Amino acid sequence: MPDLRIDPFPPPAELTSLWSAAWNMPEAPDFSRILPRSLAHIGAYHDDRLVGFVNVAWDGGIHAFILDTCVHPGMRRQGIATRLVREATTIARERGAEWLHVDFEPHLASFYRNCEFRPTEAGLIKLA
Repeated sequence: MPDLRIDPFPPPAELTSLWSAAWNMPEAPDFSRILPRSLAHIGAYHDDRLVGFVNVAWDGGIHAFILDTCVHPGMRRQGIATRLVREATTIARERGAEWLHVDFEPHLASFYRNCEFRPTEAGLIKLA
């Protein structure tokens, strides 16, 4: 079972490699600008290789947001994403968040319900 590390600040190439494999996209967001502003981020490491990741963004107050949950395709279906999200929930609570939000597509509803999230009515507008 992979080790979870809190705020590991993985090298950009390592995070891009995971992101590309997990999302099947060649370019990852510029996490060097994102992670220093995050409430927390958690990496899952197997044999010192980053195989999973989740970011906890926040508003600087009581709201935090689960973003960028990903697990390398070769490591899926082992409970890694669930462990990452549960650890993110614990860390967000410990660091003062009172609300933890998650945005997901319908095919992930059962996953997030299993992580104890409940659907809510929310507004959303795509800006780009």
